Amino acid sequence: MAEQDVTVGQLLLAEYQSVKDEQKARIGFRDNLLYVTLAVVAAVIAAAAQAKQASMLLALPPVCVVLGWTYLVNDEKISAIGAYVRGELGPRLAELAGDQGAFRWEVFHRTDPRRVSRKVVQCVVDLLAFCLVPLSALVVYWADDTTPGLLVVSVVEALAVVGLGACIVRYAVPFGTVQGGE
Repeated sequence: MAEQDVTVGQLLLAEYQSVKDEQKARIGFRDNLLYVTLAVVAAVIAAAAQAKQASMLLALPPVCVVLGWTYLVNDEKISAIGAYVRGELGPRLAELAGDQGAFRWEVFHRTDPRRVSRKVVQCVVDLLAFCLVPLSALVVYWADDTTPGLLVVSVVEALAVVGLGACIVRYAVPFGTVQGGE
């Protein structure tokens, strides 16, 4: 074997670095989606209030659903990467090294006794940002003069928001699994 040959351990470490880089990038992107959502909500509410047009609030549900779905998909990938490191890469590297475990932080941080309460609070925050706000906008629109066409649009939007809310809750429960988030 030549000195330039790559070992299995080197390949696994390179893969680990690659997936952790992807995880880090996704975490930053996911977390910024909350700020983007808040900015969009503020802008739409301000524009609707200034124009005195409740129908402008109908822009919030589709924007919140798209941003919320993007947030949820990235959150799932972040968790999947963690599960892959814990379940595949770590054990394979530990076996190669003749050690009990590798990447112990990947498991250790999940044993925090407050983890479940943080996950519950995060679920509530996600529901507030991506579901309650657009549903509130729809209620305000429905309390105003509605037109038949926009009323149909608003009902479809409400169904989409409720669907997103169900996905957020389904993803968050049960806590502690890959489906439960990282």
